[in-house]
Amino acid sequence: MKSLTICVALLAVCVSVTADEKKQQAAKPKPVAFESTHADVSYGPDKMNVVDFWQAEGEGPRPLLVYIHGGGWIGGDKKRSQRDVQPFLDKGISYASVNYRLTGQASLPAPVHDAALAIQFIRSKAAEWNIRKDRIVLTGGSAGACTSMWLLTHDDLADPKSDDPVRRESTRVTAAAVAGGQTSIDPKQIEPWLGPMVLQHKMINMAVGEETIEGALKNYEQHKDLFVEFSAYNHVTSDDPPLLMTYSNDMTLPSKNAGHGIHHPVYGVKMKEKCESVGQECHLLIGGVSKSEQYDSSNAFLFDKLLAP
Repeated sequence: MKSLTICVALLAVCVSVTADEKKQQAAKPKPVAFESTHADVSYGPDKMNVVDFWQAEGEGPRPLLVYIHGGGWIGGDKKRSQRDVQPFLDKGISYASVNYRLTGQASLPAPVHDAALAIQFIRSKAAEWNIRKDRIVLTGGSAGACTSMWLLTHDDLADPKSDDPVRRESTRVTAAAVAGGQTSIDPKQIEPWLGPMVLQHKMINMAVGEETIEGALKNYEQHKDLFVEFSAYNHVTSDDPPLLMTYSNDMTLPSKNAGHGIHHPVYGVKMKEKCESVGQECHLLIGGVSKSEQYDSSNAFLFDKLLAP
């Protein structure tokens, strides 16, 4: 009975402490949301076609960093924290973050072409938002990195004959710094690179509107053009802008699971080899494996490219 009394007493203390903690937490002021200069600005017809924009102060038009979120083109969101954005605003660099249609709603080319349209739209706002059209740099992780590298290496999608002034704007950018990106999404290319586990990530089959990887492989010839087209590795040429890639340093092959495979550093190794073969400026940061003589971080690269004279 005595031990039961002690337990009950201890429980009462625990409940009291928990209640006090809750009161203290409730009394704490909630963090103030980091508001953008312009929020959820529509750049296209779909509800997902929206962009947030933070305008930097400074003399003359400002360089711009555009963030494209990751999530395998399956999920994710453009939300950014002050910690993400403020370092760039402090240096007079404006910042934009883009949402786009996901593959559960619309498969390729929708997610990537939406991002391209966002770049065109932002350029069309250059006068109003005080942007340097010739100094736009991309960043993002995973699928956002994949999209960024595609835009970096792809021919300009501008249509000078379009009736829409936005569509007449360029999609070309100054540089890109990305993390954990897929330089190819072609299963026939990446399985030999990384092993079979990479194909277990839904990004690959959902990209072409297939519910399973088995379906994507069965219908490979039907989807081949999309797989090839949206693999930045296939578009690398000597006149492409500079690229910096970062990856984790788990070089284990074959890849251990779907998550390891879809962000594997070998993607970067293959891309750097391709870039070097044509003379494109490319930097690969993998801890203990690959470094750049010029840049020790993505931000060092971004500041250099955005703030160059």
